[in-house]
Amino acid sequence: MKGSHIIIILIVFAWPLYYLYELQLGAVSFLLLAIFFLYISIKEMKKIKGEKTQNKD
Repeated sequence: MKGSHIIIILIVFAWPLYYLYELQLGAVSFLLLAIFFLYISIKEMKKIKGEKTQNKD
């Protein structure tokens, strides 16, 4: 995932996450951000593993 896409997604979801934070639900917004970054890192790891297997062939 490109860095610009990540930044755009974070900007779009900044207001709803801040709204949850203002309602004393900061843990929910933190959980959503953690899931988002976990998804990105798993996707990047799969891409790196795919590149390593292609280089071995």
